[in-house]
Amino acid sequence: MYIKPLLIQLDEPTLTALNRIAAPGKRQRSEFVRQAIRKAIRQAEYHAIREAYRKQPDSISDADDWSTAEDYKPWDSSR
Repeated sequence: MYIKPLLIQLDEPTLTALNRIAAPGKRQRSEFVRQAIRKAIRQAEYHAIREAYRKQPDSISDADDWSTAEDYKPWDSSR
């Protein structure tokens, strides 16, 4: 997977704090920033899902209707 470069600008206190947590050498800062971005994306997606359910919640009858549920079949890892 090719990782595209991204230039960001940080104020001095933020950079100092980042350097305390993720040392600048060996790509530790870059990985820390990538993980922080991924976490922020997941949180935004989760928030959007929660907001959608808040605006249009499942009805009680829909939530409890298991009549169309499929039979459970364990996954065969040998395939």
